[in-house]
Amino acid sequence: MVMAAAGKYILDVEAMQNDFFADSALIGIGSASPAYQFCWMLNKQFDINFVREPEMDVKIPGKKDVADTYFPVYQYVFPTGSYTYLLYNLKTNNKSLLPEVKQLDYLWMIQSSTPAKDAATFIKYLRHIPQVLLAQILEPGQLKNVDNLLL
Repeated sequence: MVMAAAGKYILDVEAMQNDFFADSALIGIGSASPAYQFCWMLNKQFDINFVREPEMDVKIPGKKDVADTYFPVYQYVFPTGSYTYLLYNLKTNNKSLLPEVKQLDYLWMIQSSTPAKDAATFIKYLRHIPQVLLAQILEPGQLKNVDNLLL
């Protein structure tokens, strides 16, 4: 937060984004598999343990008589705490968390000391998994609705 004139505080969204995406890489994934099945497959393939964290779900408020939309988020934190993985389900109830990337179903955020290297390694393996139709690295600056990812 930054203090503005007249003692008001202004939320510095750009600083929040920079902090949130520091030491991270984003992998966009296209897959027709439902989220629970996709997580199970990733857990098995990479020997990790994505778990849904309902309190982390992204909530997009509905307008007027339309209900709020919730996008599930799955998390895995290495026991040492040195790596954190977040998996966003980008589509729910025919709505998209990031409409600018309609071809993607999931977004895997890798937070580590070497995120670009880690993402490149995962992409090599993801592209050989039959359930994965597309895997690509995304830059937060490419996304118009990147604020939707902030937790």
